[in-house]
Amino acid sequence: MYEDPAPAGFSGFRGRDGRGRNEMFRMTPDALRQAEREARDEAAPFAVLAALALIALALTSMHADWRLFGGAAWWVWLVAAASFAILSLTLLAGLGRDRSSEHRRALMTAVLGLVVAVNLFEIGLLVTSLVVGSALSISGPQLLHSATTLWFSNVIAFGLAFWELDCGGPVRRALADARRGPDFQFPQDENPQLARPGWTPHLLDYVYISVTNSVAFSPTDAMPLSRPAKVLMAIESAVSVIALVLITARAVNILQL
Repeated sequence: MYEDPAPAGFSGFRGRDGRGRNEMFRMTPDALRQAEREARDEAAPFAVLAALALIALALTSMHADWRLFGGAAWWVWLVAAASFAILSLTLLAGLGRDRSSEHRRALMTAVLGLVVAVNLFEIGLLVTSLVVGSALSISGPQLLHSATTLWFSNVIAFGLAFWELDCGGPVRRALADARRGPDFQFPQDENPQLARPGWTPHLLDYVYISVTNSVAFSPTDAMPLSRPAKVLMAIESAVSVIALVLITARAVNILQL
């Protein structure tokens, strides 16, 4: 049994069935192992997929000699791929345990912030290149490939950010016997009779939020409750509008000429 492993905000409460802290934490090892598997077997592969997509874009850009504003070339996409590689290594390193969970969450927040910042920079660079596209001779295939890859990588980045944000992150969700202070309200939260026994949201649920938010530009089935969740969803929607509407529309226009 762990000795008083509860992070801040979890001490001294009882579960729905009246369990005290010590009884509740007898379940902690299994719950943490499940969260570890989710990070290693689901979250890390998603980050690797985004890195591979950006590497493919870099190789295509190098082969086709695609250029961006400021003379930036294929290596720009490798920078974004490197940020996802760092994220995947962080996830593979593990979720940490108990008292170190706050340090792990601070590290994950910093790495995810780096990933999102790099992707926002790449979107801005692509839009700037689009504005001066006549001087750069940007082709339709270049814009379509770049916009699609950036949209895909942003869906993964924000899906992982939602996964890390909700209820204090995967470690705190694993330590809790119920969802407390959620950042997202799922249909199962509002209608527990629809949920399967023992249901809790997993990474795919947060990636689904990211996909629908990036396509519909608004919440669909899960609603943001906290300000950080609303800010993240707003940023993702804005990025998707730029990637899917402005850049793709311009690419189609170029292809029709």
